[in-house]
Amino acid sequence: MKIWIAVLLMVVFAVVGVVIGMILGYNRRKATAEREIGSAEEEARRILNEAIKSAENKKREATVEAKEEILKSRNEFDREVKERRSELQRQENRLNQKEENLDRKLENLEKKEELAAAKLAGLEQEKQEIESIKKGQLEMLERISGLTVEEAKRYLIEQLEEEVTHEEALKIKEIQSRFKEEADTYAREQIALAIQRCAADHVAEATVSVVPLPNDEMKGRIIGREGRNIRTLETMTGVDLIIDDTPEAITVSCFDPVRREIARLALEKLILDGRIHPTRIEEMVEKAKREVDSVIKAEGERAVFATNVHGLNPELVKLLGRQHYRTSYGQNVLNHSIEVSQLAGLLAAEIGADVNQAKRAGLLHDLGKSIDHEVEGSHVQIGVELARKYKENEAIVHAIEAHHGDVEAKTVVACLVQAADAISAARPGARRENVEYYIKRLEKLEELTSSFAGVDKAYAIQAGREVRIMVKPEEVSEDRMVILAREIARKIEDELEYPGQIKVNLIRETKAIEYAK
Repeated sequence: MKIWIAVLLMVVFAVVGVVIGMILGYNRRKATAEREIGSAEEEARRILNEAIKSAENKKREATVEAKEEILKSRNEFDREVKERRSELQRQENRLNQKEENLDRKLENLEKKEELAAAKLAGLEQEKQEIESIKKGQLEMLERISGLTVEEAKRYLIEQLEEEVTHEEALKIKEIQSRFKEEADTYAREQIALAIQRCAADHVAEATVSVVPLPNDEMKGRIIGREGRNIRTLETMTGVDLIIDDTPEAITVSCFDPVRREIARLALEKLILDGRIHPTRIEEMVEKAKREVDSVIKAEGERAVFATNVHGLNPELVKLLGRQHYRTSYGQNVLNHSIEVSQLAGLLAAEIGADVNQAKRAGLLHDLGKSIDHEVEGSHVQIGVELARKYKENEAIVHAIEAHHGDVEAKTVVACLVQAADAISAARPGARRENVEYYIKRLEKLEELTSSFAGVDKAYAIQAGREVRIMVKPEEVSEDRMVILAREIARKIEDELEYPGQIKVNLIRETKAIEYAK
């Protein structure tokens, strides 16, 4: 019991000691804390005081800087204001000066207008005086010359027209002489050279063929019973047989030369054979056709070989061979084509053009004449279509189309073919003209040349190669003759078709007759 009480007392005393220790420790910490708080408060007051002092210093500095900035800005503003004021003042001065200048110019302009008005009035007065003087002088001139103003004008115009006509005639003569010296001589040399080098045969064919008979009894056999033999022959060949009083001869007439040749050969074979009846006629006609086809092919090949033109379509060669039986104005078309080909090639060689193309175009230029009896259209258009059909070069087609002037020649080869064609056709003896056509052409030439003012009479001479024109001397002057000759030549070129060239020869005669008494 005493132990427990002792333990309890010890515990109580321990607790009391702990409590007392805690109280003492708390008091010490409190005193320490109070001391620390006091020192912190003093430090805070010191920092605050320093901060206040620093803030006041900065405030004073900022205030000073702001005042300085404001002062600086005010100074700059004042300076800008002064500059702008001075600039405005300068502009105002310039405007005032310009206004003064404008006022002065306006005053000067008004003075000039007044002066101009005064001068204009003076000029108007002077003009009236001049008109009056001019009128007086014209009246005086009219009295002196005996001519009115209109008559004097006409006289001056006539004088001027004569002078101009004279100058024009001189200029034309000068140009013509120069061109003749430079161009005509060279052209003549080349054409003459080409003609001399071309030696082609020319055969004249007619539209009828005459078949000789051994005796007149053969005519009856050819006619046959009730005319069946002659009808069969005409039907098979497409020709007309003329059996008349001509002794020992029968005339075969046909516009197609190939058919005419077939009929001629068939007749000759029938006459030699002696057996003349429809069946035999058919056999002989077929045989003659084969022979003519063979000749056509051989003639086409001859033309190709003679002109040295290669690469032609075989059908074109056959068409060329058909020209062997075709004539134009008495001129064999195949020989004419060969001649044109050779001439065109020679001319091309002389001027440096394409010789092969010129020869090819010359050989094919009358291609349409091979079948122009069978196909409608001009031989030019037919030839163009055939050349295009057999894939000829477009330059060759153009030369064919242009060789008679149906279209304008646009290439050198086309021009050469035109020239060669004209040379071959114009060669004396190459063609025969119908008498009626020849007379009409001469009459047309005389009629055309007589239609010009001042022409008295016109005569076609030298087989139409020259027209001699008599002019009225009182209407056509010497200078006017040159111009009139040129106008007549141009009209002949535009309205007439003729081979070669026509010389226009103007003659002006002046006669004066007087009698001595």
